Amino acid sequence: MKRGSPFDCSLRILALRDHSEAELKRKLKEKGYEEQGIGESVARLRELGLLDDARFARSFASSAVRNGRGYGGRLKLELARRGVEAGIVSEVLAEISEEFSESELLAGMIARRYAGFDPATATDKEKRKVVGYLQRKGFSLSVIFRQLNGHGCPGE
Repeated sequence: MKRGSPFDCSLRILALRDHSEAELKRKLKEKGYEEQGIGESVARLRELGLLDDARFARSFASSAVRNGRGYGGRLKLELARRGVEAGIVSEVLAEISEEFSESELLAGMIARRYAGFDPATATDKEKRKVVGYLQRKGFSLSVIFRQLNGHGCPGE
């Protein structure tokens, strides 16, 4: 159901949270606005600095990492699903890897999700469970095994 101009609707959508350009276009299209009106609104929002895929990607990635929702490959996938260009995604992932210590993030995720987990005494099943969880969060196997190094991780 359309209410007002696509620009006004865009402002209401962006007031709730930042969006990528592709997300905003999709939402406006779902609400029944025409392509021309959507394009004009998006261009105006970009000119006003209210719509910026790079800013959105940085904010999304930083929040996801701080809240333990993902890292690396997971972030790349999530940003791509939201329509952020590959070049921007690469830049943001490089910034994130400089800003956050991967080993500290891994240790924090393990401590939060699996309190008391000790790779030295864990069974193979427990280790596989932890490794699978960390892989789903976007960490590579090499990084995970390096973190758990010397503790008989599966696949070593």
